[in-house]
Amino acid sequence: MKLDLGYIFIKDVQFGKETKVENGVLYVNKEELISLIKEDEHIEDVKVELARPGESIRITPVKDVIEPRVKVEGAGGIFPGVISKVETVGSGRTNVLKGCAIVTTGKIVGFQEGIIDMTGVGAEYTPFSKLNNIVLAFQPKEGLKQHEYEHALRIAGLKAATYVGKSASQLVPDKVESFETLPLLEGIKAYPDLPKVVYVLMLQSQGLLHDTYVYGVDAKRMVPTIVYPTELMDGAIISGNCVSACDKNTTYHHLNNPVIEDLFKKHGKELNFVGVIITNENVYLADKERSSNWTAKLAEYLGADGAIVSQEGFGNPDTDLIMNCKKIENKGIKTVIITDEYAGRDGASQSLADADVSANAVVTGGNANELITLPPMEKVIGDIRQVEAIAGGFVGNLNKDGSVVVELQAITGATNEMGFNKMSVKGY
Repeated sequence: MKLDLGYIFIKDVQFGKETKVENGVLYVNKEELISLIKEDEHIEDVKVELARPGESIRITPVKDVIEPRVKVEGAGGIFPGVISKVETVGSGRTNVLKGCAIVTTGKIVGFQEGIIDMTGVGAEYTPFSKLNNIVLAFQPKEGLKQHEYEHALRIAGLKAATYVGKSASQLVPDKVESFETLPLLEGIKAYPDLPKVVYVLMLQSQGLLHDTYVYGVDAKRMVPTIVYPTELMDGAIISGNCVSACDKNTTYHHLNNPVIEDLFKKHGKELNFVGVIITNENVYLADKERSSNWTAKLAEYLGADGAIVSQEGFGNPDTDLIMNCKKIENKGIKTVIITDEYAGRDGASQSLADADVSANAVVTGGNANELITLPPMEKVIGDIRQVEAIAGGFVGNLNKDGSVVVELQAITGATNEMGFNKMSVKGY
């Protein structure tokens, strides 16, 4: 399966009479976008604001970040099973508005949404401070249950990204990159001397606002399966969870998975990237056993020599991570796991809730418990009062001058377990 991504680089975003792209500037018709979003009866009101790199703006609490894309050639449409019909995606060409994003915020859904600072020390910990953001700040209808509100925000963000993405449907990309994975037997024949590597992508699926969706289906309802890497680049997987902001995979992360991108760069040169196994993170032990057994079985079935395993979340999912690692290693397949740490504010506590001697090759995104002071901003989009309630915050952490003391846990994407961040550590 081959997918071409056509990048249209966005240097700025402004409001305009028409939603379009001209000379690298994305113009958005605010009224039209608001009208589209307010079609949902669950939403009382929505404000659309802009947040650009370097501006003194704090966005909180952040629910999701989504990159606008549009399918221009090939089967299906963007976000299949949710916005588009259920068709297999990952081939043809998709145009990408690179350098901008839709960010959803508003009255808190769970307690684990995060913070994006567009400047200052906090901006260095989140990749989303480098984007030209179109921020949707929601006010839900009174009496709306949390899961109903989460659903409304999730769909509204995807609708907004699709609306903006359509402005790129007729554009000639500034750059086109191609990504291709051959059917398994053809791929093995093409690179017989290269080690076969599979990527195991763990999806948050613990329920209670801890959900991820695959072609519109809640991941906790699935068993591990094999997908083409390019399916993710076409929006086959979207975020619906409200787990800790630092290591939550937003929809933007799934569209721009750095593990997949890096494996493609080495594909056919240093290794043979044979595909992606997606698996879930469940609550009950029997479900964990089932999914880790299937994951190891599929890695063996693909004839993998090595596997990269990335986690989402912490605590309970640490068990899923170690089960996957141990069982894949028991098949004779070398593993590298990607995680982050909750080692206490002093860094002296055990980093993971579970461990095994087979997990001896680890990439870490950093310690989520580390404290940081975020300076005051001139403008806040969302609700600043929520910084005391979000994971990584605490009562009294909002100072009179507008500065905020939080753990890195509260910063969106700070310790991302796909490695979509700046922090890591090398051990010997």
